Amino acid sequence: MRSEIPLRNSLLSRLLVTSVLISLVSIGATAWLTVRGTTVAIEQERGQALADDATVQDTLEGFAATHRNWNGVERTVLDLSRSTGRTIILTTRARQVIAASQRSAAERLPLNESAVIDPLHVAPSTDQGVGQAERISRIDPRAVGPYRLPAEERAKLRQIARDEVSCLYGRAGVRAHIVEEASGRPALRTLRASQDFIPACATKLMLKPTPTEAAALAELTRLVRGCAGRNHVPLPKPLIITVDFRVEGDDSAQGSAVDDCVEESRREQLAAHVAPAALLFVTSPPRRATAVFDLSPAGTLRVLATTGLVLAGTIAVTAVIAIRLVRPLRALTNAARAPSGRHLRIPVTAKDETGYLAAALNDLSERRERTDEQRRVMVSDIAHELRTPLTNIRGWLDAAQDGLAEPDSALLTSLQEEAGLLQHIVDDLQVLAAADAGTLRLHPQELDLRELIEQTMSAHQATAHAGGVETVVHAPDNLSVHADPVRLRQILGNLLSNAIRHTPPDGRVTLSARRVAGAVAIEVKDTGSGIRQEDLPRVFDRFWRAEQSRSRRTGGSGLGLPIVRQLVRAHGGDVSVASRPHVETVFMVRLPC
Repeated sequence: MRSEIPLRNSLLSRLLVTSVLISLVSIGATAWLTVRGTTVAIEQERGQALADDATVQDTLEGFAATHRNWNGVERTVLDLSRSTGRTIILTTRARQVIAASQRSAAERLPLNESAVIDPLHVAPSTDQGVGQAERISRIDPRAVGPYRLPAEERAKLRQIARDEVSCLYGRAGVRAHIVEEASGRPALRTLRASQDFIPACATKLMLKPTPTEAAALAELTRLVRGCAGRNHVPLPKPLIITVDFRVEGDDSAQGSAVDDCVEESRREQLAAHVAPAALLFVTSPPRRATAVFDLSPAGTLRVLATTGLVLAGTIAVTAVIAIRLVRPLRALTNAARAPSGRHLRIPVTAKDETGYLAAALNDLSERRERTDEQRRVMVSDIAHELRTPLTNIRGWLDAAQDGLAEPDSALLTSLQEEAGLLQHIVDDLQVLAAADAGTLRLHPQELDLRELIEQTMSAHQATAHAGGVETVVHAPDNLSVHADPVRLRQILGNLLSNAIRHTPPDGRVTLSARRVAGAVAIEVKDTGSGIRQEDLPRVFDRFWRAEQSRSRRTGGSGLGLPIVRQLVRAHGGDVSVASRPHVETVFMVRLPC
């Protein structure tokens, strides 16, 4: 069948378009993430390389500041190379190798050095500690030379520092800690930026030079005087240099020149105590020199080819899946368009949503076919049930009109019975129609079940005695139920009528009631002919009788048991039947408490 669905609305086309869009978005997102991730990786690698270079330079400057020469630096170079993964070479100014992490790399030095290792000319730093002027010194603070304090002087200064710490905490509640500088001199560090509270606790003992420092400062003062004389720089009188290398009382315009002389003199004083300047070469090993992301023309073509293959594969897989999805949907459409009354079964090829839908449609189609068949049978049964009494009434009336029958009391009684039968059938059909439409009205109330059972059995006592059937009632006292009394009598009356009608002489019909879990059970048991097992599922079908002859001699209209089921369901209960042919038949009605 040619598809009537426009291409733009076809499920197949929509799946393909969706697949293409998803693929394009996925490819674009993957490309963006790849480029972004590569960029971040490169930036991180560069940042790590810079951090490693800074670590290498700072460590070697510290070695130079604390050693008079480069002897023993090989171990430091090897340790740095292992921790950073870099190739490190240290040479003299004349490019003679002092130490190298790889001897082969030392044979081919790069054209330019990475840095110059000179503790007397380091990168500018303002981290000079508390109490220093805000000038920039390019001398490594670890280069102390003659200012290194012996243990005795360190101990004395540390005791003075402890006393000041205790004073700060006792008077101002300020917590301070002691930090030892490279020379061994202790310094105080606090969390407060302002030091207005310190004078009360500060002592001149902390700022007073020790004998070792005094000797070194005297030498530095001589060197400063020489520098000032050479450069014609006026000096304050008296010239006093503090332990933090400031010149006291130097507030003149020549202060910067004096500081320059102090810096130059310190370099001259420390030159014999530090290692000579050296050249540092830091390179990456060959194994890390691979390209992270290839954007050459060949690499771009490979990326495009891979992207095209992914796109084509996605479209192909989507097309196959879409065709498999569309095929059962078209079968469902054909089945739904099938003429009414024609049952077209859809093959279920997969256990997925479409397969479940096909199975559900098959079940729906089968139920529709059964419903249509039941409707046709019911219409035929209704016509049959109404035709017989109407035929009898018309026949007797025609006979009376033609003078063939005398319109006496016997004839009128017969016509009245046939009219009553018609009225009974119509009433039963009205009850079933109201129950099917949900308009059946109930008027429930609290009932004494034993009393209602006895009244219902008494109403059928005469019929039972006429047929030689024994009746028995079993019901406990104080057994109540919430139900419509009229409809409940109708339920029990229909069941008792059937039981008495199908019980032979000397048989027994028992009507009993008892309380079960959450409900009240009412049983109608007879010792009649019973119902065959294959007929039990159809007992509550409308107009169904076990006798194929459809004779009323042993059966009623075929609506009694369907009415029983509808009325019981209207009460929120259920009814069931169990039978052993020629032994007993039991109908059980369960009503909620």
